[in-house]
Amino acid sequence: MIRSLFAIIAVVAAFTAFADDAAKTSPAKDSRFFEMRTYHAAPGKLQALNARFRDFTNKLFIKHGMEMIGYWVPVDKEGKPEDTLVYILAFPSHAARDKAWKEFTDDIEWQAVKAESEKNGPLLVGRPESVFMTATDYSPIK
Repeated sequence: MIRSLFAIIAVVAAFTAFADDAAKTSPAKDSRFFEMRTYHAAPGKLQALNARFRDFTNKLFIKHGMEMIGYWVPVDKEGKPEDTLVYILAFPSHAARDKAWKEFTDDIEWQAVKAESEKNGPLLVGRPESVFMTATDYSPIK
């Protein structure tokens, strides 16, 4: 009986060690590379910025292999929208992100859309802010 109990404990310990090692070395179920971008719209330009994304930019993101996760407009304590757009894109890797953005910014169609949308002044205040992220092992996205 004691020997059987020790045998079971040994098997459980071995399995647990194997599972721990496998979890450390196996690729994550969702190993995409995420980029969160924040755009601060020029006063009164948030609607135009949203329209540019809705009508043009999203199609170009797809063309260049950028996966759109979502778009958000932060609100203040009273629920009033701020002049800010936050969105998240996903890529297979950091290198894929760099390649996609280069192709996007070099795209003649994008350059024309950007110029047309900014003929009455820039839509943004300053440059976009980027935060690069990977999902944690306990993230629901995995």
